[in-house]
Amino acid sequence: MRPYSNAGKPIIEINGVRKIYDLGETEVRALDGVDLKIFTNDYVAIMGPSGSGKSTLMNLLGCLDTPTEGYYEFGGEDVADMTDSELADIRNRRIGFVFQSFNLLPRATTLRNVELPLVYAGKNADDRLEMAEEALTKVGLADRIKHRPNELSGGQRQRVAIARALVNKPSIILADEPTGNLDSKTGDEIMVLFDQLHQQGNTIILVTHEDYIAQHAKRCIRLRDGKIESDIFVDKEV
Repeated sequence: MRPYSNAGKPIIEINGVRKIYDLGETEVRALDGVDLKIFTNDYVAIMGPSGSGKSTLMNLLGCLDTPTEGYYEFGGEDVADMTDSELADIRNRRIGFVFQSFNLLPRATTLRNVELPLVYAGKNADDRLEMAEEALTKVGLADRIKHRPNELSGGQRQRVAIARALVNKPSIILADEPTGNLDSKTGDEIMVLFDQLHQQGNTIILVTHEDYIAQHAKRCIRLRDGKIESDIFVDKEV
């Protein structure tokens, strides 16, 4: 392992970012002066103990929250200058989210769940169908497009969630504890899928507290007390 470095142009760049919560007489610094760059085709695991700031960092990276102090640039644009609609567009088109709890619509088919971001993006019905089927094929669920979530296993539900994250061909995929609700065997299968997506050129950032999950990544960032403790590139045999 060695300290991470990259001379390319980052997709994401944050400088001096702080997130402070005022809890009456107590001030909580969830993030305390974080500098970070994420590059095209990075495969990053964000780790740290409970309260280290990893979930707060993920929310900021995903434009789900804003920093109290500091600078955040996404795709060369200052996030602080963006309107609510511009931020919503980034979340819909340029960031694909994968959550521990899948967040699928229970009464909608697999196909409809994957189509949903395309509806918000204003795609027509024919394009939505083609793009959703392509994403489901990519995650190995071409034969499950008419099934509903209660007809799928946990691993299949997470594959649907990953297809939904991929369908708009985003700049990055953010995955928050993506194997947290899965048994170890199914979790391994999901991580193999993330490995394949990275090999196909996707940029992936995942939050995890499991070392064996983080070992799939090429880069491991460890947080402690709201600060980056280490940022390590992990050499792997091909």
